[in-house]
Amino acid sequence: MTENTPPDTPSQPTDSPPQPPPEPDQSADSGAQWIFEAVEAVLAHLTSRVLGQERAAEELLIAYLASGHVLLEGVPGIGKTRLARALAEALDLGLNRVQFTPDLMPADITGTSVFDPDQRRFHLAKGPIFTNILLADEINRTPPKTQSALLEAMQERQVTIDGESHELADSFFVIATQNPVEFEGTYPLPEAQADRFLLRVEIALPEPEAELDLYRLSLSEDLGDFQARSRAVSPETAEELRSASRRVHVSDELLGYLQALARAVRDSSFVELGVSPRGALALLEAARAAPLLERRDFVIPDDFQKLAAPCWSHRILLTAEAELEGVTPARVIEQAISAVPVPRSPGSA
Repeated sequence: MTENTPPDTPSQPTDSPPQPPPEPDQSADSGAQWIFEAVEAVLAHLTSRVLGQERAAEELLIAYLASGHVLLEGVPGIGKTRLARALAEALDLGLNRVQFTPDLMPADITGTSVFDPDQRRFHLAKGPIFTNILLADEINRTPPKTQSALLEAMQERQVTIDGESHELADSFFVIATQNPVEFEGTYPLPEAQADRFLLRVEIALPEPEAELDLYRLSLSEDLGDFQARSRAVSPETAEELRSASRRVHVSDELLGYLQALARAVRDSSFVELGVSPRGALALLEAARAAPLLERRDFVIPDDFQKLAAPCWSHRILLTAEAELEGVTPARVIEQAISAVPVPRSPGSA
């Protein structure tokens, strides 16, 4: 059995314990209602903790619901770590943070076998990867050998140490961060590693009013203090949510639309390596999770369109000519969306 790391935020003082919100009714009669309520509670928690980053919060939650992983990009001080901690707090799950550095070794993440001289045998000293949510801070600052230590864990939810496989929690979720501006002393993620991230979420500066609200909030509370713990859902509900998107209906017309979008990206003259079938499946899984945020149980074309860039931009390899002309993967995806006709009536089931 995998040992789950306890949440990294301290518990409330015993004199005034917080009262968690009531759990959604998961009875058969409630249908999908409890799912919608739980998703809304988690999203509200994220947006209240990290002001002015509603879109990033939505995409992070979508990736979790779709059982994927997230690559967070943004300059320092924009709220990447705080957003990850807010998600762990909302789901009441353990979070381990690893600062990736050039001297970090794979065993520093996965763990290693240690010899016990008293018992004259080896025992496993588990690394920080044995947790629910792993925050890999500045993942591009460590060499590819250490980056690749996450490959098996992200794909199979297990790690192999000294030839023995160890399962990770069903809720295992990787949030990796990197600075999109500073590249000195960094190691770009290999294509195989980048492909394991369901979405690449870009965090930009908040709108002026949201930034002003952040300043006001700092006057009334310590922004780095997560002691006032108040989960949005229980850990059991959090694990149930990871399979909730499987109940969302996708019509055959929309499957054809997805295929046409992928083909349009591949056929672009700016693209050297287009979207793979696994990349298309990744967008399908993300699009199935997106309706849960809008109390829908069926996918519409907008779900593909809104998530195409976060899902595909890190999977597309541009030609040298395209890079010289300043063409970006996001622009290629926008052109594909504009060129592919939208299905007329991709209604619900």
